This record gives sequence, structure tokens and C-alpha cells, in this order.
Amino acid sequence: MPEADPVCREEEDLVGSLASMSSNERIKAIQKMPKTMRKKREIRNKVLKERTKKSRHRGAQWTQGAPGVSFRRFGNALSEFFQQLRPWHKSLKIIGAEFGTSVLSYFVFLKWLLNFNIFSFLINFGFITIPQFLAAEPNNLSFTGLELLTGAGYFQQTVLYYGFYTNATISKVENGPSYNMQLAYIFTVGIYFVICFLILLFSMARFFSSNFRLTKAFSVNASKLLCTWDFNITNEEAVKLQQKNLLTQIKEDLTEVNKEVVNFSVMERFVHIATHLLAWVVSLATAVAACAGVYFLSINNLKLFMKGYSNDLQRQSAMLVLPVIVSLLNTLVPFLFSWLGHLEKFQTPGQHIYVTIVRNIILKISIVGILCYYWLNIVATSESQCWETLVGQDIYRLVLVDFIFCLLGSFFGEFLRRIIGTTVCVSLGLPEFDIGRNVLDLIYAQTLTWIGILFSPLLPGIQMIAFLIVFFVKKVSLMRNCQPPREVWRTAQMTTSFIFLLFCPSFLGVLSVTGVTVWRLKPSEECGPFRGLPSMYAAVDEWIQTLERYTVSKWVVWIYHNLIASELFFFIISTVVLIVTYLYWQIIQARKTMIKLLHNQIINAGQDKKFLLQKLQREQRAKRRSSSALGGRGQQRSSSSYHPSMQPAQEVPGYPERAFDRNQNTSHNEHPFSVEISSSSDFSPGKQLR
Repeated sequence: MPEADPVCREEEDLVGSLASMSSNERIKAIQKMPKTMRKKREIRNKVLKERTKKSRHRGAQWTQGAPGVSFRRFGNALSEFFQQLRPWHKSLKIIGAEFGTSVLSYFVFLKWLLNFNIFSFLINFGFITIPQFLAAEPNNLSFTGLELLTGAGYFQQTVLYYGFYTNATISKVENGPSYNMQLAYIFTVGIYFVICFLILLFSMARFFSSNFRLTKAFSVNASKLLCTWDFNITNEEAVKLQQKNLLTQIKEDLTEVNKEVVNFSVMERFVHIATHLLAWVVSLATAVAACAGVYFLSINNLKLFMKGYSNDLQRQSAMLVLPVIVSLLNTLVPFLFSWLGHLEKFQTPGQHIYVTIVRNIILKISIVGILCYYWLNIVATSESQCWETLVGQDIYRLVLVDFIFCLLGSFFGEFLRRIIGTTVCVSLGLPEFDIGRNVLDLIYAQTLTWIGILFSPLLPGIQMIAFLIVFFVKKVSLMRNCQPPREVWRTAQMTTSFIFLLFCPSFLGVLSVTGVTVWRLKPSEECGPFRGLPSMYAAVDEWIQTLERYTVSKWVVWIYHNLIASELFFFIISTVVLIVTYLYWQIIQARKTMIKLLHNQIINAGQDKKFLLQKLQREQRAKRRSSSALGGRGQQRSSSSYHPSMQPAQEVPGYPERAFDRNQNTSHNEHPFSVEISSSSDFSPGKQLR
């Protein structure tokens, strides 16, 4: 019989050796083979067939690598199952593919706030609400249904508000473990705000680090084309979605790279500056007028719904006047700001969005400031039996009415706008998703939630449900009513900007309001866990005085008096935060510098290769001319080796002189770019370039 082909024998030996390996070793060995992907697949299939034959021959059900494959499949199935449990996972991919990163940043921010409120609700419910259930008294008020809108009535005697919580130490067993509700209430809220501060700080740093990138034209698009595709995708729908997402990202990068700088004349610049100034004057005047209206309405609000109405429906309706007016202002005025932005004709959509966001944040934070002044200076000094519950009810109504107006905004601002743009006035077309207005709605709602935590501990749970509904309503409205942005643009730092606005001024303003409430204001005498105390913080002072009696707790007392209760503590905390922020900024700058250096190095390497190829092509042409000239005499010359440094220097247009010294004689081993040419007859440019 003829002998087997040596190549076939070698391949059979290879398959046999791979079949005897474990699963991980076999995968790594195949990956390291210097063969094409098709050849690797053929070898893998032959190995699997060989292992199947061996397993059948032995009669074994489990081969050496089968458990590993089964565990990997189980892990993949489990991962897909958990991804399906996250309802926004697929939605975010679809939104990013269809509408780009600018619209996607809103939904990413909304999902982040949703997770944030879930965390807040779990903390408050676990440490404040559950212990209160053990000492709760029966609610004798009747439920009519109007409480869902006003937050009053039946809800006054529930764990929803501050006034229902006891000031006693909860203990179900005599001489057993006890739970101090005063300390639990103030420490839970205080530690929660500390955690919020750290989360916001590190989230800004994390988003900034992950979104930081160098935007050079060919490098970015080359990395997207060659390195972005996920080869684990096998589903046809997922493949199309990934293609759309990749196409949208490339469009955004190309738009940013190819944007033109418009040169305006002196007259055009004057008109632009005058338009911007006029728009700012109108927006600021509108914000001042809105704040004035809220102020004059709020100072009469307490008298308005404290009047003795004969009809309970009138009293309930009077309670909704302030939140409805505030929500109307927060809904209608941003449309004016967006219209002013269109009149200003910004060069990029990003400038339009950022300016609109700044104007909206001025409006909304100013209104919140007026409301805080009303709560802390009018409601807190009123003759009400429990002013904390009244503040909690006001914030509950503001959150609920704002949520209703958010849903109505999706209907009137997007659905009806689509109907008008497609039937009545076709030239308008489909509307675009207003990122600035919608983002500021989220920041405003979260600010109200933070302010209301002290007066209504379960408010994060209500906001959690509201954000979950808003996510799906906005998603459906976006997919059915809106069109992708006409001007595609990339928003690498958009989410970071949103969190910064949430941190400053919103969160810092909330800390100021909470600090005034805890340290300055006197709690109600007849309700709440701090009844009868000169301030809420007095509960901590009493606890420290109790600890001074015990020798074991002396270290806690020392830390309190020397660190926490002193100005040195806040100075140290501020210094540490500033140092960490500065160090992190320096790390980012160092990474930025390193990326630029590596980018320049890649460009220089490409220029060096281009220079060598051009030199090789000239040498080949010169040798061909020499061979044709000597061909009639039969004296064809051949060359066995060539080195660029052996030839006279020739200038190449556009090539930097610093690549290497072409006048210096360098040996073959010392030169960084060495080329070998076997003969002039079979040489092609770049064939054996090493």
C-alpha cells in the first residue's frame, strides 16, 4: 500500500495529541497555531470527532473535557437569564443603536437614578420603617382614595411620614435588647447622606475615566471597525442591532472629526452675541418671574389649605394648588428655553443642549430654594401640631404631580407633536427627543426626594416606582414618536455632566437644608421621634452623655468631642476629598499624555514603513532599468542583499528627517529596519520586509 502523505500523518498526530489534552489546554493550543481561522475550525472539528469516537469506544458518558463544556454552557445560560431579569438591558442597546449616545445618556442616567433610589429605599425601610412596625398603633382614619393625590388624611397615621414615628426605645421583651428610634432615625439619614456623597463623587470619577478617549479620526474608526465586533453574537436580531450600534458610533465620530469651523464677519459676530445676550436676559427674567410667583403663592399656601372648608373635596383641591402651579412652570418654561436655543443657532447640538440645561437648572433650583425657604421659615414656625408632616405632605404632592406632568409631557409634547408633524404640518416632521428638558426633570425629582427623606422616609420607594414607569413610558414614546437627532454627535462626557449637576448644586443644597433642619429648627412638641427636644441633633448629645458613664465607651466619647463635633473633622474631610480629587485628576492627565505619545509613536512607525517602501520601489525600478540596459550584452547583474544605509541618501517628500540618519553606515544587525532581497527577478516591494 502506498505510504500516507507526511502532511496527513502530521495532522493526524496533531489531532491525536490535542484530543488527549484537557479542554482549556486544547483551546489555548488551537488559538496559538499560526493558521487561518478556517483551518483552526477544521482541526477543532476533527478533535471533537476523535474525542467522540473514543468516548463511544469506551462507553463513557463523560469525557475529560465534557464537564468543562457543560459548566461553560450553564454559566452562559445563567448569565443570559440574569440579563433578561434586567428589563432595561436590551432597551438600552436598542436606544443606543437607533438614536445614538446623546439620547442613550438620558436613559443611562435614569437607570442609574432608579438603582440609587432602590438602595435608598432598602436602607430606610430596613432601619427605620421595620422597627416602627413593632411599635405601631392602629390607624383609626378612613381611606377615601383622595389620599393618593394629596398624601393627607389616612396617610398621616402611617409610616409614610415623620409624625407617625415614636420617640420611645422599642423593646419587645422586658430587659431584652432595645432599639432607640431617635438614634436609628438620625444615624440612618446621616449615614445615608454620607454614602450618597461618596457614591456621587466616585461615580463622577468612574464615568469620567470610562468615557475619556482620544478622538483622532483614523485611530478611532479603525479600532471600531477592527476591534469592536463581538464574535460571540449568533442571534440574527442581535447581529443587526450590533451593526446599527456600530454604524451610529462611527457616524458620531466622523461628524465630530469633520466638523467645520465657521468664520463669521464682524457684523455676524455682533448679531450672534446680541442674540445670545437677549436670550439670556429673557430666560433669566422668566426664571425670576416664576420664582416670584411661587414665593407669593407659597406664603399664602398654609392659610389656604388650613381654612375650615365645609367640603373635604375643596380642602383636598386647595392642597394641590401649589404643586400644580410649580409643575406647570417646570413644564412650560423649559419649552421657552428650548425655543430660545433654536433661535440662537449654536454651531453644535452639544452647545444647544448644555446651554438649555444650565438655564433649566437655574429655574428649577431657584424654585426649590423658594420652597425650602417656605418650609423652613413659614411652615416650621407655624402653630401646626406637626410641621414636619406638613412638609412631608407638600413634598409628596410635588413628587406625585411632577410625575403626572412628566407623563402628560410625553403625550402632549411628543405624541401630539408627531400627529401634527405627520398630518397637519408635514414640513415639521417628527419631533426630536429633548434631552436637556428631560434630564432636568429627573434632577428636580431626585432633589425633592433627597429633601423629603427626613420628613417622609419612604419617599425613595415612591420615586423608585415613578422612575420605573417613566423609563418604559419614555422608551415607548421615543421609539414611536421621535426621530433620531438630525445632527449626529458624540457625547462622551454627557453622563458625567448629569451626575455633576446632580451633585452640585442639587445635593450640596440638600445638605444645607438638612443641616439647618437638624441643627437649628425645633422639632414639634407632639409628634415624631424628636418631640420635646430643642433640636434633632440634641438626641446625639444625650446619647454621648449616656456613654460618658461607661468606661468601655470612653473612646467613642473622645472621637465625638475631638473629631466629629469639632471643626477640625470637617476640615480634614474636605482636605482629603480635595487631595483625592487632585490625585485622580493628575492620573487622568498622565493617561491622556501617555495616549497622545503612543498615538504619535504609531504615526511615526507608519511614516518609517512608508519611507522604506518608497525606497525599495525606487531601488527596484533602478535595477530594472540597469538590467534592460545591460541585457543586450548579456551582463545581467544580481544582488544578494541590500541595506538602505549602503545607498546614497535620497530625500522623500513629507518624510521627517529625524526617522534615522541615512548618511550613517550601520550594520545589518544594528539597523532597526532591515530588508533582505533574494534576487531582482522575483522581488516585489515589501515582500520580505521584516
